[in-house]
Formats: sequence, C-alpha cells, structure tokens
Amino acid sequence: MSDASPPPMTPLQRLRSIFSGSIGNLVEWYDWYVYTAFALYFAPAFFPDGDQTAQLLNTAAIFAVGFLMRPLGGWLLGEYADRHGRKAALVLSVLMMCAGSLLIAVTPGHAQIGVAAPVLLLVARLLQGLSVGGEYGASATYLSEMASREHRGFWSSFQYVTLIMGQLLALAVLILLQRFLLTPQQLHDWGWRIPFVVGALAALVSLYLRRSMLETESFRGQNAAARSGGRLRELLRHPRELATVIGLTLGGTLAFYTFTTYMQKYLVVSAGMSKDDATAVSAATLFVFMLLQPVVGALSDRIGRRPLLIAFGVLGTFGTVPLFTALGQGVNVYEAFGLILLALVAVSGYTAINAVVKAELFPVGVRALGVGLPYALTVSLFGGTAEMLALWFRQRGQESGFYWYVTACIAVSLLVYLFMGDTRRTSRIDRDGDA
Repeated sequence: MSDASPPPMTPLQRLRSIFSGSIGNLVEWYDWYVYTAFALYFAPAFFPDGDQTAQLLNTAAIFAVGFLMRPLGGWLLGEYADRHGRKAALVLSVLMMCAGSLLIAVTPGHAQIGVAAPVLLLVARLLQGLSVGGEYGASATYLSEMASREHRGFWSSFQYVTLIMGQLLALAVLILLQRFLLTPQQLHDWGWRIPFVVGALAALVSLYLRRSMLETESFRGQNAAARSGGRLRELLRHPRELATVIGLTLGGTLAFYTFTTYMQKYLVVSAGMSKDDATAVSAATLFVFMLLQPVVGALSDRIGRRPLLIAFGVLGTFGTVPLFTALGQGVNVYEAFGLILLALVAVSGYTAINAVVKAELFPVGVRALGVGLPYALTVSLFGGTAEMLALWFRQRGQESGFYWYVTACIAVSLLVYLFMGDTRRTSRIDRDGDA
C-alpha cells in the first residue's frame, strides 16, 4: 500500500465523481458522433466531386482513418492513466476532443481553400481519434473502480449510456436544425458547422466537471512501484486477458457501429427512406437502446456477465442477415423502428457490460492500458471500417456480402464468450486492496 492510506469515499463523493466522469464521456462521444450524423450535409463541402455514395465513401474513409489513431490514444493515455491517475487522463482527453471539434467548425470548404480542406478535416479527426482512443480505457477503468462490487455492472453501464446519449444528442441537434431552425440549403451551406461549435463549448464545461472529480481508491491505494506500471512490457505478461479483450470486442463493436452509425445511412441509400425519416428512426431506437444499458448492467450483477454476452452472440449470429434482408426490401418507419430495436436489444448484451468485463480482467497497475489498447486496436480494425466496408459492398453491387461479414465476426466473438470465465466471480478489481 501507499505510505498514507487514502480515506474512504462517502457515497455522495462516489456518486458525484461517477456523474462528472459520465458527463465528460457524454461530451466526448457527442463530438465524435456529430461527424457521422452530419456527414450527409458536409460531405459536398469537402468532397464536391462525385455522386452521393462516392462523397459518403470519402467521409467514411476519414471516419475510419480517425479510428487508426485510437490504438495510439489507448496506448499513450492508458499509460498516462496508470501512472498519473484516471482523472488526469480524462481531463487531457476532453481537451484534445475540444480542439478537434473547433478545428472542424472553422475549416473553410473545398471551394475556398482546395485540397487543404479535406486535409484539415483529416487532422481534426486524427486528433479526435487520439482523444476517444484514450477516453475509453480511462473512463471504463474509472467507472468500474468507482463502483461498489454489488453494483459494478450497473454503474459501469453508464459509460455506454453516455456514449449512446452523445450519439443521440448529435441526432437531436440534427433534427432540431432540420425541422425547426434551418432550410435544407442552409444546412448544406453552413448549418452543419453549428453542432461542432456546440461540441467545443460543451467540452469546456466537461473539463470543469472533470477537474473536480476524485481519484479512485484503487489507484490511490497503490504503492510507488505499482504506479510505475502501465508499460507495454508489463501488459504483455497478460496474453490471455489481451486475447480475451480482442475476441469479445470484435463482433460487439462491429455490431454496434453497424446498427447505430451506419444504419442511418442504410435507411437512406438502401431502404429508400428520406433523410428526415431515417434520422427520426435512428434517434427513436437509440433512445430506447440507451435506457436498456443500466437494466442489462444491473442484470449482470445478478446473473453474471457471460450469459448476456452469449445471448448477444447467438442472436447476432443468427439474426443479422434476416434483419438486413427485411430492411432492404422496403419498410415503413414503424417497421424499421421495430426491426432495428430488435437488433439493439441483442447488442445491449455486449454494450452494457463490455467495459466492466475488460476492467475486471486486469490488475490495477496496467488496467487502463489493458482495457484501452486492445479494445482500440479491435475497434479500429472492425468498428471503424464498418461504414466504409458497407458502402464499398454496396458500390460493387454485393451489399449482402456485408451482412455475412457482420455475421461471421459476431460468430467469432460468440466462441470467445462460450469459453471465457465469468468476470463477476473472478474480478481483479476486488483484489486491488491486496496489491
């Protein structure tokens, strides 16, 4: 233990810190998802040549490239969080996200500065990718360590509550601008910049909240030698845990990005819906999806994490192709809502508990790095490329190939779920006091 044991937190202090960490996470993910929510409107400004699918493919490519920075962010900020504290890493991460949003908001279009416009867009997304790559590991670790053992699944689920809420707020801003404040032409010309300005300002508020958070007892309770951990060579001493994180994330992240960020565009370009209807359906399903997270998280505190992961794996493996096939044949907004919601109910078996499962796998000295780095690598390869691959399959006239690709990836994760242990019973967070 450290020279002076930290005083125990009061329940109110614990709740305030969880709230501050969650709100910061919300702003981070709002800034990240505003890009894809408004891509239909700003794509022509940065990529004026080509049809709508080609423009979206260009913006999706930059979205995917932004994901390539996430492993670097998971590594650098993971080490930073394990050495200097979860709070310090979360403050740094929100600063970088704020800078990226502000850069997108003020960058002139292709007509004004030519090729420099997409280059600056790329720089902004790289900065945001670095930020969000570090955010996940530090945030998952912070919420899991802050929560009590009996309610760890419930409280850690708020990482995805705020993640989804960030995406939902991005869609809410889009709906507000679409239907009440701006004309379609104004949105295409300049209105798409507004949500990025809002994101930059909101990041300043979350920065203030995060500066008032308490550090976790797990981190404060380490001795000096333990705090020198967080290095990659220390992490490599846990190969089984690393492989488990990669395997359980693979299908889950692809399913999440397929049925959330890409689905809005799928409803427009494949199912034939209007942009307004597609946005409304996406917002409605995301709202219910958000409410499901703490319910599923609390359920994991009672029955364990593994049964819920297996349920997602089975439903995703056998339901993805039929669901996409039904949507592609043309459905009304109510049928689309029901089908997408079914998919998201299944995905909740992964999203609500994946953060706590990963945190429970690693000792405190490498926990943020162990959660963040392999997760970010997997998300970059599979989640970040989901939209680009879907559009690529469509452009080649083989759209159903993407459905089978998603199915195969979920099936691989299902095998991991079947053979892994239940971390609720073997959580290494419960052994932090013995470190």
